[in-house]
Amino acid sequence: MDIAQARRFAQEWVEAWNAHDLEGVLSHFADDADFSSPVAAQLLPGTSGVLRGKEAIRAYWAVGLARIPDLRFEIVDVYTGVDIVVINYRNHTGGLVNEVLHLDSDGLVRSGAGTYLAADAASVSGVQSG
Repeated sequence: MDIAQARRFAQEWVEAWNAHDLEGVLSHFADDADFSSPVAAQLLPGTSGVLRGKEAIRAYWAVGLARIPDLRFEIVDVYTGVDIVVINYRNHTGGLVNEVLHLDSDGLVRSGAGTYLAADAASVSGVQSG
């Protein structure tokens, strides 16, 4: 994936998130994709932060969207590598986050990870408890 394609991918990704369009975000993921996040570890302790399959990712992000009604992302920059896109963005609390996405040959996310600068990623993400 070249940088122009990566930027288009990231633009579609951020537009879907900002519209709270969960299916739009998930449309970029393979059915058997996995995703890891320290926020998932805090919200769903039984997962150890690793979600396997699109249904598990959907369930996690649905909880996140429900708990963060003002969620909004702003892309800072986009990076690309061999079958990898990294989206560096600022979330609605001003925190910097990187989404590291490994793509398969069809251009779908095979695996991804949310990465944060803080140990308490859920707090930095503005996730409301409960």
